[in-house]
Amino acid sequence: MENGAAQPVIVAIDGPSGTGKSSTSKAVAAQLGLSYLDTGAQYRAITWWMVTNGIDIEDPTAIAAVAGKAEIISGTDPADPTITVDGTDVAGPIRTQEVTSKVSAVSAVPEVRARITELQRSIAAAAEQGIVVEGRDIGTTVLPDADLKIFLTASPEARAARRSGELKGADVNATREALVKRDAADSSRKTSPLAKAGDAVEVDTTDLSLTQVIECVVTLVEEKRAGK
Repeated sequence: MENGAAQPVIVAIDGPSGTGKSSTSKAVAAQLGLSYLDTGAQYRAITWWMVTNGIDIEDPTAIAAVAGKAEIISGTDPADPTITVDGTDVAGPIRTQEVTSKVSAVSAVPEVRARITELQRSIAAAAEQGIVVEGRDIGTTVLPDADLKIFLTASPEARAARRSGELKGADVNATREALVKRDAADSSRKTSPLAKAGDAVEVDTTDLSLTQVIECVVTLVEEKRAGK
């Protein structure tokens, strides 16, 4: 290692749910001393705010009108990534089924994406050591100039098994259907769809353990840093 003078490195990790994205991103950031940002949590946070404030999720105009209202603050410590909305800790509430079922609709509204993208860019720019940013459109839209772009994939079956494990005994088939549906919604939306950047490194996690995925990504980041 150089004597603490490593260049700050911006790493974009994209991919659908259940590919190990969050666990990998947090672990890589922790190992390499980087900040960490879960962009999905920000979209969940604004969705939670909309639901809590009785905004009609079926009405994109109503969503667009209040897209700038919620104050969303994301903590970037990979060991303890916090998120608050208007000063309220929402780390738990944003993971409910109600929010999960509505986040694609809210995220598809261009005004919401513009607002959250601006927030994400400012957080990445402020990260002194560098940052791992995970999401669905980081390498393509949010940080197209990221130093390293990684796209995690896995078979729908593997992803459903992981998600239902996370969701404490959820039905694997139902989870798989929900994932496929969410992928379709996120991949086909007009604004910043889920897509692999042309210069992203694809890592298929289907047959890898979490430890192997983390090792793979850490190696990619270290190679990138060494080549700077």
